Amino acid sequence: MRYLVYISIGLAITTLSYFVFFNREQPQSGENQIGRLAGAVPDSWETKTDEQPPIIIAVTPVEFGEDVKVWKFEIVLDTHSGSLNDDMLTVATLVDNKGNAYQPISWEGPDPGGHHREGMLIFNEISPIPEYVELKINNVGGISERSFRWNIQ
Repeated sequence: MRYLVYISIGLAITTLSYFVFFNREQPQSGENQIGRLAGAVPDSWETKTDEQPPIIIAVTPVEFGEDVKVWKFEIVLDTHSGSLNDDMLTVATLVDNKGNAYQPISWEGPDPGGHHREGMLIFNEISPIPEYVELKINNVGGISERSFRWNIQ
C-alpha cells in the first residue's frame, strides 16, 4: 500500500512536469503561429508580414538574386475565420523596379482550404537582376493588394 502512494506521487510529479514543459513552448498571448513558422527559415532575407485581418500573410525569400535559376519565396497564410481557398498561382505576381510583372511557375504546398497554409511560391529568375522586387498578393481575405518588397542591389 505504501508503494502505491509513492508511485501515485511520482506519476503526478511526472505528469505535472510534462505539462509545465510543453506549456512553456506554446506561443504567449499576442504571439501567433506565423511568427514561429516564418522565423524558422534560416536565410539572410527579411520576412515581411501583412497582418490585415482576417488573413495574416508572411513572406520570406528563400532563394533569389544573382546566380539562382528559380526564385523561391516561403509563403505562410494563417486565419481563424473562413478558409484559405485562394490559388496562389493566380493571386501572386512578382514586380521588378521597372514595372515588369512575372507570374509564378509553381506552388509547392497544400491545395486551397483550411485555416493554415505554408508553401513555396516559385518564379523563374529575373535577368538582369533588378534593383528591387515586390511580391504582390491580390484579393486574399478581402484585401485588394498586399505588397512585400526587398531591395536586391
